[in-house]
Amino acid sequence: MASDGGLFIPEEIPSLPSNWESEWRDLSFEDLAFRIMSLYVSPSDIPPEDLKDIIKRSYSTFRHPERTPLVELDAKRNLYLLELFHGPTFAFKDVALQFLGNLFEYFLGRKNQGKVGKDRHHLTVIGATSGDTGSAAIYGLRGKKDVSIFILFPKGRVSPIQQAQMTTVLDANVHNLTVEGSFDDCQDIVKSLFADKDLNSTHNLAAVNSINWARILAQMTYYFYSYFSLTKSPSYVKGSKVRFVVPSGNFGDILAGWFAKRMGLPAEKLIIATNENDILDRFFRSGGHYTKKPINRESAQSDGVKETFSPAMDILVSSNFERLLWFLAFQTDGASTVEERRRHACESVSAWLSELKTKGGFSVPSAVLEGAKAEFESERVSDDQTIDTIRSIYTTCFPPNLGPGSGHSSKTGGYILDPHSAVGVAASLRSIERNPGTSHISLSTAHPAKFANAVELALRGQDGYDFNEVLPQEFVGLEQKESRSTPVPAGAGWEGVRAIVKAEVEQELQGLR
Repeated sequence: MASDGGLFIPEEIPSLPSNWESEWRDLSFEDLAFRIMSLYVSPSDIPPEDLKDIIKRSYSTFRHPERTPLVELDAKRNLYLLELFHGPTFAFKDVALQFLGNLFEYFLGRKNQGKVGKDRHHLTVIGATSGDTGSAAIYGLRGKKDVSIFILFPKGRVSPIQQAQMTTVLDANVHNLTVEGSFDDCQDIVKSLFADKDLNSTHNLAAVNSINWARILAQMTYYFYSYFSLTKSPSYVKGSKVRFVVPSGNFGDILAGWFAKRMGLPAEKLIIATNENDILDRFFRSGGHYTKKPINRESAQSDGVKETFSPAMDILVSSNFERLLWFLAFQTDGASTVEERRRHACESVSAWLSELKTKGGFSVPSAVLEGAKAEFESERVSDDQTIDTIRSIYTTCFPPNLGPGSGHSSKTGGYILDPHSAVGVAASLRSIERNPGTSHISLSTAHPAKFANAVELALRGQDGYDFNEVLPQEFVGLEQKESRSTPVPAGAGWEGVRAIVKAEVEQELQGLR
């Protein structure tokens, strides 16, 4: 986050090399990541051999040899599932946060070379989580030298497994804070901490949420990798169109897909799949109105986040959306110079976000909305539809090419989705009805064992289903392990959290000296 409260974006979006499709087609995930990241990362910032080493170490922690394998979920309907949960915490966030953790370590090591004691540069990483970001960030930074990590999560609003993954990590540099409220409350606290110049100057804050640009950069790789996996599939019809469907909360994952598309990846459309916290879907269906409160929906709750079976998407305001809005405002501005268009885009986004804060919403010009609709579609999936989709896929889809770690029944072969992935698949099936013959890659963002309640509700009593068969060995007994967290008192606000951060960092450093 920039000091003025905005978000950093690349100065320009690079184009792919002319021979990218033939040259990159058979690269490993790591080599492909290096080629893509090298378009954004200057050799003067990170020498190529160092970048290769960071990437290699980041993905050596993944359990699947392909890192992000593509599963043929339903060949008749050209529906494919991109499994992104083969990292250490069984969620897609690992793809970015294993890389980000090593990136922090690399720059800290370079900065502290030859320094000792109090002269060493110490980083305080702060993030909010609706479930998966927290554990992925902790696993990416646990035990690393010269860095403390603080994760804020809403009390009672993450799954038991998600909470245990965070709070049972007892490394001295890991600090979990439980907050009364929603994810948006946690995210607001984090933003306020970053806006505090005093804390930034004394504690060197860094972000791990999807507002961190390095996360979006890392996530671009699997869009390209899955495209190549699709085009090499025997069932793929050469030249057919491709759509990506992304379960969306904070808009970071799908924004990575948009950058990949802008670079030249031939994706016809990106489909935003939301749960009942549907601010993004409402933006597209209401003529460009981005409002916290649903308009003209009798059964909707008034304000606030609704708890759903897909809690990692229980987000009221999608922070990364402002990055997309900036580019759309820039491309539709009529000014004669690039400098003027940039300035106007900044002014527009700043004004919209001010309205969001003061009035609860804003509206964009029709040109901006049409620019968004040219590249995106959206779907809203209810809790009931999520459960129905988990059950339907289990009883009708028996993928032939499953590798180690996929959720499925050994007796029937039925595929088991987690609720977030089910939101994406439900949206995919709707898009397929409108676009038969188009290949759909639906992103599977978490392992089903992380969300036992929803999976059990959908599949209990189904032929061949046994949750114990789905449960990874790493999860067995996890909730019974020793845990540690710090409660944030109700009403403490961001100032209260600031006091906790300062006290715990000081205590940690005293223990290290």
